[in-house]
Amino acid sequence: MESVTATPLNPRTPPEAQPATADPSLLRRINSASVLRALRAGGALTVTAAAGATGLSRPTVEAALEDLAGQGLVEELAPEPGEKRMGRPARTYRFRPEAGAVLGLDIGAHKVLAIVADLDGRVLATERAELSTAMPRKERLAAVRACATDCLSRAAVPRSRLWGASAGTVGIVDRGTVTLSTVLPEWTGLNLARELGRSFPCPVTVDNDANLAAVAEHWLGAARGIGDVVYVLAGLRMGAGVLSGGTVHRGHSGAAGEIGALGVLGWQDAPSHLVGTTTAAGMETTVAEVYAAARAGEPWAHERVAAFVDGIALGTAAMALAVDPELIVVGGGTSRSADLIVGPLEERLATLCVRPPRVAASTLGDESVALGAVRTALDSVEARLGGAMV
Repeated sequence: MESVTATPLNPRTPPEAQPATADPSLLRRINSASVLRALRAGGALTVTAAAGATGLSRPTVEAALEDLAGQGLVEELAPEPGEKRMGRPARTYRFRPEAGAVLGLDIGAHKVLAIVADLDGRVLATERAELSTAMPRKERLAAVRACATDCLSRAAVPRSRLWGASAGTVGIVDRGTVTLSTVLPEWTGLNLARELGRSFPCPVTVDNDANLAAVAEHWLGAARGIGDVVYVLAGLRMGAGVLSGGTVHRGHSGAAGEIGALGVLGWQDAPSHLVGTTTAAGMETTVAEVYAAARAGEPWAHERVAAFVDGIALGTAAMALAVDPELIVVGGGTSRSADLIVGPLEERLATLCVRPPRVAASTLGDESVALGAVRTALDSVEARLGGAMV
């Protein structure tokens, strides 16, 4: 998979002058955090450039760089070979994204996908394992751990360098616990964050899979740079994630976006139009065959796809009317057939919404959830790098 890079943090300028009663160790951490943010935002910087970017004095910057280098977070770069300068060469430092790594997991009914990335978000390795829907909880957890371990091994990342992990899974998730999962009933009541935390020596977070897919699309995909987004996970099951101002909106108990619970909308029944369908000749077909036949101009397949679009339109419109997004991203299995779904859905929403949003297909495919988990883990690490960890 092509490597990707996280959006760097913007440097901030903390006040160097503090009240006389301020804790000196706290001041050092604040100054180090400021210098670290400047290096992440600006790439390799000289001491003078780092001082200019942070507003700190040169001696303060030098002390911060010494602290950060001691933690392995930055390193001094050697002068370029053959470089000739008058006097002592400027000391240049860079952030070391290889100092740590993060793990993103997509745990579904049929698969687990693991992605390991460095602290700049560059993907180091991916690993996938097929699962059975009939797997008991204990076996599913063991398969998840094994897949994650294999991915770390492929990335040559020891567990001691794992700084954060996040997982997306099916169901309603509240503060790390799956409070309800109709797809995986044995998942209901499981504190998945705690279970995974027993295997990895780092903070672990868990979220609904559609929420994390929305995060990924905002970071790297179709919704890049767009703050108000609804991600519709449309395939053999339905789900939705909502971003408001670029941040996941989970609601009071993590159930935001569960529009399918309102049966009258017919959202959860929509996939039935594509599953186990029958052709005009009386033959059973797969979803892929339905889409292929629709592209080939088969009337019966066009009818099936149109019925699916109608089935998801009401629920999608209800979401759009409730949160007024700028963009709706359609992901899941249907993202591979965007040419048949996006246009008709946009047309249906135009008749149902006061201010119809634009509709786009996911550009990340089935890696969206795991990539969203990577971004979430990076956010957690960056928050700590800007505070207690430095």
